[in-house]
Amino acid sequence: MDFFNDFDITFLETNRGIIRYRKAGNGPPLLMLHGNPQTHAMWHKVAPNLIEDYTVICPDIPGYGKSFKPKLSANHEEYSKVKMAKDIEEFMKLLNFKSFYVLAHDRGARIAHRLALDFPDKVLKMILLDIIPTIEHFERANMDFAMGYYHWFWLAQRNPIPESVIQKAPEEWFYAHTSREKKDRDFFAPNALRDYLECLKNPKTVEAICEDYRAAATIDIKDDKISRNNNVKVKSPVMVLWGKKGKIEQWYDPIYIWKKYCSTEVKGFGIDTGHYLAEEDPEAIIKCVRSFLI
Repeated sequence: MDFFNDFDITFLETNRGIIRYRKAGNGPPLLMLHGNPQTHAMWHKVAPNLIEDYTVICPDIPGYGKSFKPKLSANHEEYSKVKMAKDIEEFMKLLNFKSFYVLAHDRGARIAHRLALDFPDKVLKMILLDIIPTIEHFERANMDFAMGYYHWFWLAQRNPIPESVIQKAPEEWFYAHTSREKKDRDFFAPNALRDYLECLKNPKTVEAICEDYRAAATIDIKDDKISRNNNVKVKSPVMVLWGKKGKIEQWYDPIYIWKKYCSTEVKGFGIDTGHYLAEEDPEAIIKCVRSFLI
């Protein structure tokens, strides 16, 4: 199948800035949110196979790809998942979708988690790929986490320490960062890789990535604690999937953890992949979408 065959790519002006996205299909809306350090292009093996059953919407999340880059602030609030979830809620409202399904990976899944907390009437069901809640990562942090997910701490260092290093060799950083499980350089499809690297070579994207992680280590934890203390939980049914070759299953019991943050159904299992599930085993993701989001 051609790269995003039948998808229109366009830009939409939101309150905080422009969001780049692809959209195609018929049926109920399915929002797909990508992770770091990627763009919406990560869905290229999944999205085209769902357009007969869903209206598929694949944006670049704020700060990433060719979407707007939020302003810098001392407390990193502009990159909080609360703000980003509001951006995505507004984006979908501008597209005239009152409610929708969500499929989200990595950083996008963290936005999806907050979206379901803050806008429970919007999210019908969601599938989250290869994460547990941000606050749980930090509260359970140990030597394994620090070594395996060292980038959580390095990218969160003060500006411009990580930015200056990445910007000197963004392509080399990309390959190193995406090789927590060893990969050949042709792991990512050429068209997707081209988009990832083009966007990463924009210094503003690098700055945004670091701010995203700074927010995760500061204001996102505060917001997560407020929600947890107030017993605010995800109300929509949730499926969580993870790569069995990655760290989530090695370190955690993801179903047990997610059940503490949800007031309704939670199901899920590991897939025989690393971190990039949608590009390693798109058939498994497609099957889960068709069986769960009904």
